Amino acid sequence: MFRPLELFIGLRYSRAKRRNQFISFISTVSIICITISVMALITVMSVMNGFDNELRSRILGAVSHATISGVGESIHDWQGTVKQAEANPHVRGAAPYVDLQAFLQGTYGSTGTMVRGIEPSLEPKASDIDKHMVQGHWDSITPGSWNIILGKELAMQLGVTVGDHVTMIVPQLRATPLGAVPRIRGFRVSGVFEMGMQQYDANLALINMTDAEKLGELSGPTGIRLRLDDLWNAGPVSRELSRDLGQLYSVRTWMQENSNFFSAISMEKKVMGIILSLIVLVAVINLISMLMMLVTDKQADIAILRTLGATPRSIMATFMVQGVLVGFVGIGLGVGLGSLLSWQLPNIVDWIQNVFHVQFLSPDVYYISNVPSKLEAVDVGWISLVTFLFSLLATLYPAWRASRTQPAQALRYE
Repeated sequence: MFRPLELFIGLRYSRAKRRNQFISFISTVSIICITISVMALITVMSVMNGFDNELRSRILGAVSHATISGVGESIHDWQGTVKQAEANPHVRGAAPYVDLQAFLQGTYGSTGTMVRGIEPSLEPKASDIDKHMVQGHWDSITPGSWNIILGKELAMQLGVTVGDHVTMIVPQLRATPLGAVPRIRGFRVSGVFEMGMQQYDANLALINMTDAEKLGELSGPTGIRLRLDDLWNAGPVSRELSRDLGQLYSVRTWMQENSNFFSAISMEKKVMGIILSLIVLVAVINLISMLMMLVTDKQADIAILRTLGATPRSIMATFMVQGVLVGFVGIGLGVGLGSLLSWQLPNIVDWIQNVFHVQFLSPDVYYISNVPSKLEAVDVGWISLVTFLFSLLATLYPAWRASRTQPAQALRYE
């Protein structure tokens, strides 16, 4: 099978011989360095993607993709508003809610918290809290039952469990013969949920929307939470709904509510990628050293090729072959090992934690107690492309030096 001269000689130089074993060793070191750097980049990017996806899914499991709220008042005709919102082709579900700031007192503790009044039959259309029940029943918060569902951390702070009672104090004064007093109501704990995020497990309680309206003396829900077919459609959908519903309603998206949080994660991922790309650059320096030593070692061969009619461009291409080959092998091994490590990383971390009895991410400190990983083809693609470009650029100067070799000077002492 015919192969071009440059490719044939370049591949021949890439094989170890007795007189250039050290050069071959440097070449192997370059491959190992590129492999490790690519593997590290892919693994770190996968972990960052995993954290981003996990946080996004958990936050949006309790916070809707978009929220419709009345401007300065409750939504009186919420049924009609829900129908109008669901008429939008991108809206998959809508559920009304009432938010109240309250003070809860349990058996052994007390704390301030956010109390959300919901319709149990409609809430699953807009959130995933019903899928995270660990005790009790989701449909227990019926109108007039005065039952309450607590986050797991909140229940622990109050020292209560299913069947116990808590006292809710709403900071809205009402006139009585004894003067102005806050609203106080007893509730029975009928369920406990665990979202896996401290923000909700320790600061959210659920009651029936009718009960919440009575406590807050409201004539309707304070807003309607929406779930969309694609969370990235939140911006256009909010603008469409704002135009359709009129000025009496405001529509906010999850991006507006959590923009700083997700922007910080995105910026951290970009900065981490740039910093780790320097590891690839360091690995490529070994490639430059290897090629410069190879060019010096092959001065006589270059001179003979030039006398036989090889052009400077042909000589340059010959030495670029080995640099590109090292880059290809390193990238291939790095992508394979990095993808495998990213795929098995959660299991590896769990095994280390179980064997050595350590906890890398304490649930008391971090939102997520496990190490997630999500491998994306886009990240693998740009990491491979950047590494290949670095490898290609590393071959240019040594190959150019080889093409500038003068046959007479190179053969003077041979």
